[in-house]
Order: sequence, then C-alpha cells, then structure tokens
Amino acid sequence: MSEISNLPAYEARKLIGQKQISSTEIVKSCLEQYEKYNPDVNAIVAIDKKDVLKQAKNCDEEVLKGQPLGLLHGLPVGIKDLQMVKNLRSTYGSLLYKDHIPNNDDDIIKNLREEGAIIFCKTNTPEFGAGANTKNKVYGATGNPFQFNLTSAGSSGGSAAALSLNMISLATGTDYGGSLRTPASFCGVTGFRPSPGMVPSTEGIKLNPFSVAGPMGRDVRDAYLLLQAIVNIDNSDIFSSLNSFSLPSELIPSDLSSIKMAFSSDLGCAPVDNDIKKVFLKKIEVIKSYFHYANNDHPDFLNIHDCFEVIRGFNYVTSHLEKVKKDKDLLGPNVIDNVERGLKFSMEDITWGHQEQTKIYNNFRKFFENYDVLICPAASVSPFPHENLYVEQINKEKLPTYMRWLALSYAPTMAIPCAWALPCGLDHKELPFGIQLVAPAGNDAKLSEIALAIQHAMSNYEETKRAIPDIV
Repeated sequence: MSEISNLPAYEARKLIGQKQISSTEIVKSCLEQYEKYNPDVNAIVAIDKKDVLKQAKNCDEEVLKGQPLGLLHGLPVGIKDLQMVKNLRSTYGSLLYKDHIPNNDDDIIKNLREEGAIIFCKTNTPEFGAGANTKNKVYGATGNPFQFNLTSAGSSGGSAAALSLNMISLATGTDYGGSLRTPASFCGVTGFRPSPGMVPSTEGIKLNPFSVAGPMGRDVRDAYLLLQAIVNIDNSDIFSSLNSFSLPSELIPSDLSSIKMAFSSDLGCAPVDNDIKKVFLKKIEVIKSYFHYANNDHPDFLNIHDCFEVIRGFNYVTSHLEKVKKDKDLLGPNVIDNVERGLKFSMEDITWGHQEQTKIYNNFRKFFENYDVLICPAASVSPFPHENLYVEQINKEKLPTYMRWLALSYAPTMAIPCAWALPCGLDHKELPFGIQLVAPAGNDAKLSEIALAIQHAMSNYEETKRAIPDIV
C-alpha cells in the first residue's frame, strides 16, 4: 500500500480520473507513511484521520457518479500551520494560539477544496514563520528526512519533510527570505515562490510584495499542478487585483538550447560554505551544456544586507509589535528579536531601505535583459543539527546576524522575483542539495517551463537527479 504514496501527484490525479486507483488507497498509503515516520521527524502536527478518510470516501463517490473532477481531486495536501483550516488545530506555531480551532478556512484552503483536494494535515512551522529552523514551543522541532537530528530548515520545513517521506502528495508553503526554498533544498523536494499577488496574500500587510504563499511537491509538475489550483484574483490583495495571471493548462518543457543562463555560486554578496560552492560548480558543469549559453554572472545587489534588515524589521514591527507588547512571555526568541531589531530603525533608515530596494529591483530587471534565468545554490550550507537555531559562522567567519546565512534567498527576494527550488542530488556530506532558479516577477510560466526542462536534464545524471531518503 505504501508504494502508492510515492506516485507523483500529477500521475496519481490521472489514475484517479481513470478509476485505476482510489483516493482512499492514496490516503491510506499516506497514513501508513505518517504512522511510520512522523514520530521521528515531527513534520505533521495536526491531523484528523477520520475526517481525512471521510474526505477520501466522498472523492471516490464523486468519481463513481461521473461528476466533474477538480485539478486536485482526491490528492492529500499538507497545509503549513500559518494557514487556517476549519475545525483543525491551527496554531501559527505559537503558544498564543496553541488551542486555536478555526471556524473558517483561509481563502487558499477554500480554493483547494473547490479543486477536490483532501485537506490532510497541518505541517510544522517556526512561530509565525519567523526563522529558518522549523522549531517552536508548541510542537518542538521538525527533523530532516535524511537524518532526523538535522534541521529541515524553515519556515516551511514541516511541509518539505512530509513530502520527502511521502506522507502527503502536495503541500503549501510560504516564502519571505527563503522560507519555502531553503526547506525544499534541505529535504530534497521542489518548491515555487510565485510573483506577488499570484496567490492572494492572507497577511494583514496588503502592500508587502516580499511574503508570498506557494506550492511544494516532489517535482516540478506536481508543484505546478498545485499552483494552478491556488492562483486566484482577490481584490483585497492589491498585487492580485492589479494583475491578470495566466498559466498554461499543460506545462511544456523549454528548449534549453534557446535559453540564456547566468549562474553564480554566491550572487556576489552571500556568505556560502566553500564546499557548497564547489558542489554547485560541479553540478553546473553537468547541465550547462544544455543551454544556448551560460555565463558566470550575477546582478548588482548593492547594500543588500542592510536593506533587507531594514525592510524586514519594518514588516515585523507592523505585524507583531502588539503581540510583543502584550504577550512577550509567550513568544519565542525569533519574533521578539525581529521586532526589537525593527524598533531600532529610524524613519530615515526606513526611507533609505525603500530607496535602496528600488535600486536593487531596477538592477535586477536590467540584468535580465541579457538572461532568461539565474541559477545559484538554494542554500549556503548543508543541513545542520536542529538544536542549533541558526548558522553562526561560515568558512570559520562569524556571521553578523542570525539571518545572514540566508542571503542566497533574501537577496533575490528584495528584487521581487519568482523562483524555483529544485533538488539536485547530494552535497559533499551526502545530504540533499538544491539549486535555485530565479527570474523577475511576472515570468512565472516561462520560468516553470525552464524548471521542468532542467529537471528532465538533471534526471539523466546520478549526481544531479533527485535524492530520496534511504528509509523510503
């Protein structure tokens, strides 16, 4: 039975429609994986097994009756615990909400249900998504599927780990400074950070283009299938209401021989472990011959670190100041630290940060006048013990802030990109390694076609094809 959970989501969906497998079979297979691995990895933090089986039974009945089927009909989807699910414990990873049972679904959940998805579980996240190690005071730490004492990264670490161990077919994630991309890399799965507004924001700050929700899967077609289901126009989200998003119904891989690719091991600004750089350059050598041309190049990210700190601080103060004032004793260190850092910035600092971000954005767009895609490592280090909250040093040099090890992700974020994280074999420690594909916002369809073509190319080589945990 457990083998059914291994099926790619897009393939499983076809088989359901063809009546070759049932939703109940898929759900039971995923539940087997959950029972087997979740006690060790702690990726899934809330689940109602009876309701999940009931949802599956309803899906099967709809198939037998010949009713129209949605894009995700009968597929078990994990929901990051920043998104509210009706009648299922939803905590934001915070003691403030440790007993919270929502009365309504978030809009993204409503979209999933409309497309026939089975809302399978909640996946673990650091408190309010603040942190790149999935660990909180409500549920504890999520381990890495390849080595349970290592981190799955964050903040979408629960989704990534559950996918890697075949406990779910698809999962939602969110991304600010790499919260979707880094966990995908650490766990050997795929994730997509879409352009702002493509997936309507559920956050209170509607003018924030930096934090987005996106799909996660075990390959590009899977994540793209989920993306199609959650894309929506929402007039309450200014970035959504001002755009009309169009995605091809079928994803066709690009002809890479026509694609101009830039690659960089550090984006010219990020601290990256020297061994990770070497691994990345070796893997690029394997795939770069597929492209029209490939140059070692990167945009000018200017004063990216200070810019990120200022804008992140402003956003955290806006979102969480009242919580820190009223309930500081219940909050974890990441939320408190981010708010306190933000309060130190002056209006002059905030003005400078937004001016600098505009320059970074313009440099980024200009860079892509000459390229179709920029490829870099998805993470600067190998997975590390989850007892460590963050990376303190790289190449024996102490990092000035706890976020600095995520510069490979947050630098593109400040330029408002769309970005794929793809599994790309193992690193020098025999742990999952991922690459990041980046393009300017609005290029979601084209970048997805490029990602699919690269995935196909990498699958031809042992050193670049997706690694699977030995225990699966």
